[in-house]
Amino acid sequence: MSCDFREPRFVGEKETETAEERKDSDGEETAEGTLLVLSAPSGAGKTSLSRALLKTFPDLRPSVSFTTRAPRGKEVDGVDYFFVGDAEFDRMAAAGDFAEWAVVHGNRYGTAKATLDEARRQGQDILLDIDCQGAHRLRQNGEEGVFVFILPPSLDELTRRLRARNTESPEDVDIRIRNAWKEIPAASWYDYIVINDDFDRALEELAAIVLAERCRTVRRAGFLHRFFLDGKR
Repeated sequence: MSCDFREPRFVGEKETETAEERKDSDGEETAEGTLLVLSAPSGAGKTSLSRALLKTFPDLRPSVSFTTRAPRGKEVDGVDYFFVGDAEFDRMAAAGDFAEWAVVHGNRYGTAKATLDEARRQGQDILLDIDCQGAHRLRQNGEEGVFVFILPPSLDELTRRLRARNTESPEDVDIRIRNAWKEIPAASWYDYIVINDDFDRALEELAAIVLAERCRTVRRAGFLHRFFLDGKR
């Protein structure tokens, strides 16, 4: 029995891209990095899970969003967010610098196109911790990615978590709960749903998603090609 070997294609590869443009510093062909998009209602544990996932996969690059809100607690500019004023955010939006941006709980958040473009060129997987509005805009704009929605086990548990963290006023907690009712239906168009009932279990599921996506044939096409070429020598 024989199988025909076909030249592998790479994630997001353009027809006009040359073989030289697809090579890394060692001369090996590389697949573009994957966009891993995590969304969740406030209080579902998205930020904590994102940080834990980045520790699990040190080569997974975090995307640092721009925001008009003020820093909280020990947040560091350029690490947690790029904190900018309304005028600067307006300028970036008007210039088309954002791959997506949205208004969340009265503040604006955006992901810079340059961040995603750089990760793709370097073949790096990148983690986007963004709300469902931003995720929807990415998908509408044709961005290829893996979209994961994190759900709390129940609305009661979500309410308990929001109140327990003591970072918002009772009025703000009520707003976030109302917003959760609007955001959760969006989970239906995501690729995966992770229920954060048990943190360690939820982290395991996220890690499994990352590993599965990295094992896709299109991500291993370069290896397959080299394997085939080596076998002919």
